[in-house]
Amino acid sequence: MKALQEFVIPFMGLKEGMHDYAFDIEAEFFESFEYSEVKQGDIHVDVSMERRDRMLIFNFSIHGKVQLPCDRCLSTMELPINGKERLIIKFGKEWTEESAEILIIPETDSSIDISSFIYEYIMLILPYKRMHPEGEGRCDQAIVDKLEQHVSTEADPRWEVLKNLKENID
Repeated sequence: MKALQEFVIPFMGLKEGMHDYAFDIEAEFFESFEYSEVKQGDIHVDVSMERRDRMLIFNFSIHGKVQLPCDRCLSTMELPINGKERLIIKFGKEWTEESAEILIIPETDSSIDISSFIYEYIMLILPYKRMHPEGEGRCDQAIVDKLEQHVSTEADPRWEVLKNLKENID
């Protein structure tokens, strides 16, 4: 895709040593990934690549903010993100993933597209629970009120049957 062209880094012919890249990621980036949870973001990614004889070492520094739906009220919320990741690319005969951090690519390749790695790292930085902080009144109060109406404090009768069954066995 054209939106991801800037993330293709040619390494053939680069001198050994450090090479720095910077990327600003916005909505167009996330639209390029079909099932992206994030639809909007303002993220800055600094990438330093160390070119060695038989490998490339990438260090990613990701910081910014994304907009996601709140897990509680479904209204859009802004979530700050910050993280660092590392990727080691070695040269070999064919594409192989040795581990989450080490990738082997064919020696005949002359460039690498790091867009999918950046996307993956952003998704991994996101917290498991994505909710407005409690007590700050940011959640959509109408939705919160409806949720509270449906909260049941009664015990499920199926559990009582199972408890009785267990007592009869003992």
